[in-house]
Amino acid sequence: MMHFDSLQGWLSWQESLHPLAIDLGLERAAHIYRALNPDAIKPPTITVAGTNGKGSCVAFLEAIYTAAGYRVGSYTSPHIQKYNERIKINGVPVSDALICEAFARIEAVRKDISLSYFEFGTLAALDIFWRSDVDIQLLEVGMGGRLDAVNIIDADVALVSSIHIDHVDWLGTTRETIGYEKAGIFRKNTPAIIGDLDPPDALRQSAIDKQALLYCMGKDFTYQKQQSSWDWSAGEQSLTQLPEPGLKGEHQYRNASSVIMAVQQLNSRVLVTETAIRSGLKNVSLPGRFQRIDLADNTPLLLDVGHNPEAVTTLTDHLNAAYPNRRVHAVFSMMKDKDIASVLKIMAPAIHAWYFVPLTNPRAISTVAVQEFFSQCQIANVSFDYTAFAGAFAAAKKQCRKNDLLLVFGSFFLVSDCLNELEGK
Repeated sequence: MMHFDSLQGWLSWQESLHPLAIDLGLERAAHIYRALNPDAIKPPTITVAGTNGKGSCVAFLEAIYTAAGYRVGSYTSPHIQKYNERIKINGVPVSDALICEAFARIEAVRKDISLSYFEFGTLAALDIFWRSDVDIQLLEVGMGGRLDAVNIIDADVALVSSIHIDHVDWLGTTRETIGYEKAGIFRKNTPAIIGDLDPPDALRQSAIDKQALLYCMGKDFTYQKQQSSWDWSAGEQSLTQLPEPGLKGEHQYRNASSVIMAVQQLNSRVLVTETAIRSGLKNVSLPGRFQRIDLADNTPLLLDVGHNPEAVTTLTDHLNAAYPNRRVHAVFSMMKDKDIASVLKIMAPAIHAWYFVPLTNPRAISTVAVQEFFSQCQIANVSFDYTAFAGAFAAAKKQCRKNDLLLVFGSFFLVSDCLNELEGK
């Protein structure tokens, strides 16, 4: 039986333990979850799936339930700077020691069952939340839904934020097949909330087939923007003059609306006041989503982890609305399994100059491969002269004139490099 004294020791070992980085299926994790805590009573649970918006929805839920005075466990992935960000209680990442203790307990009951890195993390989060006696747990699906390790838990409310094409090697190449996978988190007689304005039929039909209690954005609940506030309504229920969401972008009104619907559905078990909803909406924060930092020389820096066509469409909308007529210098990188050509085409009209960063991650796109994409898209104003983030960032910053915007977008790993660089300074 393996045992390590440091969190990094555990994580390095986990990365080498399982033959596949991604191995969808519930049997292994479910077996170990039962062995870990056979008497565990599951806290009220909201599970969130979706292509984009999952992290934002969990952040809104966490802020609202914390404002309501509850002890809130939230599990998200991936992390940006530290692994501990994945497992939080009341918005605070748990300690290395707590995670290491959970890993040791998992290892003690694992025997010959091989677990992926993600399964280890999911089981650790569930174990920590149960032992910490949380009032509610918020679980973000890693990929898909039906076969994701998070789905070993029966959600009391299931929320699907949006359906777009991503992770095609595992989830399929159409919105219908992807919708079917995401619908795997729905349960009988349990609220199933869909935040996508145009959901694939497979998503809705799965909810109906499972006899879930289906609520669709635009049909069963909706929102209306006012000049400096917004209104939410669902049938007879309504909340008016809500504060603008603390997370920026038009899509955050949709995410916030879905979250309010989820909170209302669970209200009989975990009561939340309108005051807590208002406070949570206003005070929510989430690194790497339209995150603005004003640098020492007053150059505005925008960070965004958008890495698929839909996510960067919302990014260009935000750039046009919040930073109109500004020259944008983009420091950029992505993983090679993403739709890079579409991302470049969507972003090209908004970007004045590009600075590509090769990442050390084995899934990252190489300089040679990305040059081909830029060439296909006929984008010429791009520099490939850098071996690491610091060089590209310094060059982009040097080219910024007054009123220009510095943008770092694409991979989570790139945004992580940026935040680490800024903290180092």
